[in-house]
Amino acid sequence: MTYNITTNQEIALVLLAVWELAWKGLALWRAAHRNQTKWFIALLFINSAGLLPIMYLLATAPLKESEKS
Repeated sequence: MTYNITTNQEIALVLLAVWELAWKGLALWRAAHRNQTKWFIALLFINSAGLLPIMYLLATAPLKESEKS
């Protein structure tokens, strides 16, 4: 079985992989520093084109000084 992948499709796949890797790396780093093992495992194994890592990062974002008081 052969697959005919165009250059545009190759570029799109590479960009998607870089996008996912960047967000996943940030989310895994934060989960590791917060000792959140379950989140770390979920983020490591679930591939969601960056959606799960982005949601995690937004949910765990540190509060600004004006929001704390």
